[in-house]
Amino acid sequence: MKKATTLLAFLVVIGYTAKAQVVRKYSNEFLNIGVGARGLAMSNAQVATTSDIYSNYYNPAGLVQITNTFQAGIMHSEYFAGIAKYDYVSFAVPIQQHKRVLGFSFYRFGIDDIPNTLFLVQPDGSVDYSKITSFSAADYAFVINYAQVLPVKGLTVGVNAKIIYRQIGKFAKAFGFGLDAGLQYRIKQWRLGLMARDITGTFNGWNITFSDAEKEVLLKTNNELPKNSLEITSPMIVLGAAYEGVIKKKVVITPEVNFAFTTDGKRNVLIAGKPISMDLTAGLEVKYLAAKDIDIALRTGVGNLQRSTNELGKKRFTVAPNIGVGVHIKIISIDYALTNLTTIKDQEGGAGLYSHVISLRLDINKKQKE
Repeated sequence: MKKATTLLAFLVVIGYTAKAQVVRKYSNEFLNIGVGARGLAMSNAQVATTSDIYSNYYNPAGLVQITNTFQAGIMHSEYFAGIAKYDYVSFAVPIQQHKRVLGFSFYRFGIDDIPNTLFLVQPDGSVDYSKITSFSAADYAFVINYAQVLPVKGLTVGVNAKIIYRQIGKFAKAFGFGLDAGLQYRIKQWRLGLMARDITGTFNGWNITFSDAEKEVLLKTNNELPKNSLEITSPMIVLGAAYEGVIKKKVVITPEVNFAFTTDGKRNVLIAGKPISMDLTAGLEVKYLAAKDIDIALRTGVGNLQRSTNELGKKRFTVAPNIGVGVHIKIISIDYALTNLTTIKDQEGGAGLYSHVISLRLDINKKQKE
């Protein structure tokens, strides 16, 4: 019976794939933005040093560095003049004397109140504004996180199991599943990290649900009817290295550099290749330890390195800088970042589109590891 069930499930997947169009690039991009104002201010250069609730995203292996009995994080940001909204909520609970950690993360990236004008123009050519409705296009991710200490001193491991749900009004929806895995190694003041995103490939199966009336309108207006499709998010490997330098026990300086290797074809990044491309991000945090459980941090980072050509055919190299600040008082940490999802342009092109990000972290029932 078990073999028959497995065979049936396999045939269902194969049959669906055979009927679906396969799209392999730039799937689930909302999970590549980053979370937490600290990480975003440092251009997502976090794989080696992340050590709090936001490790759920950057590297789950960092969750074992949590010294509280419970930690929670929340973030809200808006992009493109408030058109798109990005929300993140997570929590983590250390167990077995902080040798293991369980966590949960929730993501939503969406655009709401999109006008639906399919039936604005009536068959007789008249315009009926009462036929305008609205819908939302949103991406969701539900992620279970697990991390633990390994027998080798300073070495930790973590995994993410994520379920993806994407919906475009009542017109289309998709479900997906994927896995991430990460490692961190700490030796003296050095921090090394590895994050393998979508190590099994994350599959999203789209189901198009246009009604017959909606299909008729699309065809009459010379639009192509969407079809069921299968998106595959290819693996990405991120390597990171950092050094935590302490100056007179009051100032901690932490530079970090990350190298991201994508496997989905040639991209416009630092080193473009086929099928593997390499991108680089770098961040710096300067933290002042004002008192016990009170510190202030300044952060900056650079990323989104690209080559471009202006209207005159002149080639140029562009980069997106980020800055931020953070305050930690007792059980509360509040962080702010000014980030740029697009490439900052030179004096000929003007300024880029910046976004403001605020995130909060709560350290509940704080106590030191035994």
